[in-house]
Amino acid sequence: MDAPTHIDDLAAFVAASPSSYHTVAEVSRRLGAAGYTLLDERADWRDAVRPGARLAVVRDGAVVALALPGSVDAVTPYRIVGAHTDSPGFKLKPNASTITNGWWQAGVEVYGGPIIASWFDRELEFAGRLVDRDGTTHLARTGAFARIPHLAVHLDRDVNGSFAPDRQRDVQPVFAVAGPGARGVVEYLAVAAGVDPDAVAGYDVVTVDTVAPARFGADGALFASARLDNLSSVHAGLVALLDAEVTGAVAVLAAFDHEEIGSESRSGAAGPMLADVLERVCAGLGGDRGDLARAITGSWCLSADAGHAVHPHRGDRHDPANRPVAGGGPLLKINANQRYTTDAVGAALWARTCAAADVPWQEFVSNNAVPCGSTIGPITATRLGIPTLDVGTPLLSMHSARELCHVDDPGRLAAAVRAFLSGLQ
Repeated sequence: MDAPTHIDDLAAFVAASPSSYHTVAEVSRRLGAAGYTLLDERADWRDAVRPGARLAVVRDGAVVALALPGSVDAVTPYRIVGAHTDSPGFKLKPNASTITNGWWQAGVEVYGGPIIASWFDRELEFAGRLVDRDGTTHLARTGAFARIPHLAVHLDRDVNGSFAPDRQRDVQPVFAVAGPGARGVVEYLAVAAGVDPDAVAGYDVVTVDTVAPARFGADGALFASARLDNLSSVHAGLVALLDAEVTGAVAVLAAFDHEEIGSESRSGAAGPMLADVLERVCAGLGGDRGDLARAITGSWCLSADAGHAVHPHRGDRHDPANRPVAGGGPLLKINANQRYTTDAVGAALWARTCAAADVPWQEFVSNNAVPCGSTIGPITATRLGIPTLDVGTPLLSMHSARELCHVDDPGRLAAAVRAFLSGLQ
């Protein structure tokens, strides 16, 4: 699809995906519409795993989707694009609703590494899953509901020079004025989901900015949205998978949860999900662990996560010789200490991939004085022993409540991922 169409579809995808659980539901919906079969992890998969099959597995806030070529066996390699479904922000605590100084407030805990100041004075919604007493899961979202208020400048004359919010005292959103008829956050979520509030036994609920994704700027070339890190990559991987011509390798989209907090969960990249799925697919094709090891050796994983465009005000925070710009195409992310997994062989594969897709690309490496972040790439490489490289869309304001990219770059990433999954290199 062209860049405007891709951006419009990305905007719709973000709007449908305020939490990792909503993201998985939207991915599953689109996969189902394209003929993918959702597998139950408790079931026997052997009849489902066959040449040409289109399969998906959901585990909490993660999803793995596979497109098997028409000619496939237990040692057929995999082309995997990995991404993550979570974003930094705030997560609702137990006993979440309190009255303070006449205001109803929601008790939240910082999730990951958000730019906390960016969350103030925005209309936020709560979104996630509710689980009732019999174990049934219900997706819920409130729409615009809460706000983390700044203290007025008249009450803090130094606010513009020393704003350092206390992570407990200052970030609890207000959602109502105390008085008759007000209820707690969970009750509102339950009503929105059509669930008896008294039946809710547990929840995983996060905050998200409610302003719709939008194009803007003098020529409409800029795109701002919540959760571009990393829904821009999940969406690119999904679009690419549905459009790829799958021939010589099994094409896989692996969208994990909990990357922003280290990936160490049953649905995170450090957990067993992807290995479990690949082992069961190999077994369904008549193979054993030795055959899977052979398949992995010939496979590749493309770890797709957002990266940094050079900042207009703080160019000194970037490497002086590697200065990727918005609109310059997706990034190849490189780090000597393997915070990103790209090596020379992976760089050559990426160059061939982008040439096949007719996509420009840029290199990103950190300034030596600025600590480098990381991705699921090193985790996946270590967990599976699969050759891996790191790529992503260049952003400004990463980990803000609302991030920014060029309208051309997400579609270019999708085109490169499609070429990667199709084995066009």
